[in-house]
Amino acid sequence: MATASVSPTISSLFLSPSKSSLPTRFRFRFRVRASSAMATKVVPAVIVGVGRVGRALQDMGSGDDLLVKRGEPVPLDFAGPILVCTRNDDLDAVLDSTPKSRWSANGMLEPWFQSKGLGDPEQVLAYFAVSKLGEPPIDGKTDTNPEGLTAAYGKWASAVAARLHAGGLSCQVLDKEAFQKQMLEKLIWIAAFMLVGARHPGATVGVVEKEYRSEVSSLIEELASAAAVEKGIVFDEGMEDRLCAYSRAVSHFPTAAKEFKWRNGWFYSLSQKAVAEGKPDPCPLHTEWLKELKIV
Repeated sequence: MATASVSPTISSLFLSPSKSSLPTRFRFRFRVRASSAMATKVVPAVIVGVGRVGRALQDMGSGDDLLVKRGEPVPLDFAGPILVCTRNDDLDAVLDSTPKSRWSANGMLEPWFQSKGLGDPEQVLAYFAVSKLGEPPIDGKTDTNPEGLTAAYGKWASAVAARLHAGGLSCQVLDKEAFQKQMLEKLIWIAAFMLVGARHPGATVGVVEKEYRSEVSSLIEELASAAAVEKGIVFDEGMEDRLCAYSRAVSHFPTAAKEFKWRNGWFYSLSQKAVAEGKPDPCPLHTEWLKELKIV
């Protein structure tokens, strides 16, 4: 599972079930939901990344996890899932440290999966926020989705859901088709809100939702249309309302147009492909604003 620990939505977790020397075992425990975690037996995991998200996930466990620092080898002889909680740009290094027998991921990770021959790995879309190291995670429950938006898919989905439930967080287990739609919806959220926010320096996602709603609504509609055509899917009604509701739930988070490759880059690649084929740009507003900010 690959998560960007600086993202308000730890958007995807790269799960791999995974000889070298064993990584450092951390015994540090956090206060977050400790009693809940102890009451529910959670499948032990290797957690790669010692930042806010990795430490929060460790705290949801039962005390048998291995916390691995970036660059340390991932053990072969560990039966549970591997939860990778790093920036997406660190995924190559993490994969290099993981034995091939264990290969099974906020952002568009499908092209990266394909480039690495990973096939159909397990993933988690994490709609929860960890503001500071050691603070309790904030669940992304909203007024439109009070059941929560976090979702898991694949072999280890139930194990990850149990871990999150032990920490007091929501998590649905979905099939591949349903998960893919939610993954794309989350990508649209981060691409749209971060880009609009970058046009208005200092704006948080809450400010974007409240003061620049027309801008972000137009961009959401455009990106959703392009994604639906590219993937041959039909999104559920009410996407704009869901994404704006989530922004209200994490309203204090800052915006920034970064990690282009993993966020807006996928949509820009659709634009480039269409133009090269002599077709209209499917995301003209997105392209215009990327150029306005000198991102492309």
